[in-house]
Amino acid sequence: MKDSGLRPETGILESSTDEEARAYLEEQLRNHQFELTQLPRDADPLAVAKVKMDIANTQLGLEQNENAWNESRAAFDVFVEAEDWASAIEACDIMYQTEQPASILALVHGVWLSVTYPVDPEYTIGMMSNIIDETPNNSDGAAIAAATAHYIVGIRASDEKHDSLSFLTKNMITKVAQRHSDVKSQDKLDFWMEKMNLNDPEKFLPMMGTVIDAIANGQWWFDRDALRDRLPVN
Repeated sequence: MKDSGLRPETGILESSTDEEARAYLEEQLRNHQFELTQLPRDADPLAVAKVKMDIANTQLGLEQNENAWNESRAAFDVFVEAEDWASAIEACDIMYQTEQPASILALVHGVWLSVTYPVDPEYTIGMMSNIIDETPNNSDGAAIAAATAHYIVGIRASDEKHDSLSFLTKNMITKVAQRHSDVKSQDKLDFWMEKMNLNDPEKFLPMMGTVIDAIANGQWWFDRDALRDRLPVN
């Protein structure tokens, strides 16, 4: 007998699983919101912001995108003030995923912070991957973002993570080269990188800054010069 292709029992199972997942997220959201109400009025703003991030992340899972944006946006300012750069980047990532009108602007802030501050290079890889996803196939910006991610791995990754992260960013460059210029061989990749100035950080890092500035279009949520002045001295 020919298979009809219908799987009613599978649909029921998937529906049940989806309902269970949603019920779990809704319970988590109630728990996080209750946790927020239990914090004292004079609670550390950073502690409050951390709970808001838990709320935002759960709201994102429930597709309550506008609420998730509002919570993570409020937390972002607290993280910047406290110089908790990793958490600020995570807030940007949530805001980007909410697909709100200013989500691309949030991504740009996350990109800038992930390049400017000595955070774990995995944050930079994540932000640059988002930039690549947002750019057209023939965009030089994607190539610059991939090269920047690879460079950051080279200077920040721990010995334990360097090889695996470097392999990841090399793959990013290879995929961008293929979609940008149909590059399919190592010789062509080497030539393409040379032509695009992707082997010289003194050239591609300023270009990354130009890409960021173009997307932000002056709509910065903080004073970048002031933040640069707070950079740790090596």
